Amino acid sequence: MFTDTHCHVFKEYYNNIDSIINNAKENKIFQIINNGCNHKSNLEVLDLITRYPNMYGAIGIHPEEVDNYNPEELKFIEDNLNNPKIVAIGEIGLDYHYTKENKQAQIELFESQLSLAEKYHKPVIIHSRDATEDTINILKKHKVTGVIHSFSGSLETANIYIKMGFLLGINGVITFKNSKLKEVIKEIDLKNIILETDSPYLSPEPFRGKCNEPANIFVIAKFISHLKNTNLAKLALITNQNIKRIFDI
Repeated sequence: MFTDTHCHVFKEYYNNIDSIINNAKENKIFQIINNGCNHKSNLEVLDLITRYPNMYGAIGIHPEEVDNYNPEELKFIEDNLNNPKIVAIGEIGLDYHYTKENKQAQIELFESQLSLAEKYHKPVIIHSRDATEDTINILKKHKVTGVIHSFSGSLETANIYIKMGFLLGINGVITFKNSKLKEVIKEIDLKNIILETDSPYLSPEPFRGKCNEPANIFVIAKFISHLKNTNLAKLALITNQNIKRIFDI
């Protein structure tokens, strides 16, 4: 039994969320953490976690939203952190892939949410794209723990995050033919990773190019179990123990 620790299961992407949840269960995915990115998706997270007993939530403002968000949305996040099914602040972080022109605004938004995590003792789910150095330096300033979502960096970077107490979120990217992540994960102890899909994005092989869903955690798990020369039962046991170290589930 596995957990999808990072997905975006929203009406915008799926016509029938009931079927997505049921398909996950049929594929041995017994829990999912649904991640918000902006005010609209944060509202939907809060709605869906009341409807699905096996769904937990993370709420936050994604760095790509920095030019559009209203500061009052941070107050909304803070007001809902006492919900027992909100297990993290996320998806938050830095993304310099398309532009660095709003870099300072991204950093300010990131730090504001890290401060909330410190204040309320919540883990964080970190998005970092083309911003590794800044992400590490900023995280070192805050007493937080959590997950580096969709990790795809070097072994050196992985070890820095691990030493800081973060878990690495591994998704379908590891199954891609040209992914260098396979060589990194071969060198990392299973106690430092958790599994995620990032649905509806990043479908694993052989479903690349199709809409991803939490059920595909099982595909990722099989790939990693083969890569690490272990069995699915052991992988499930270890990754679920890892999840409990970070999230209050």
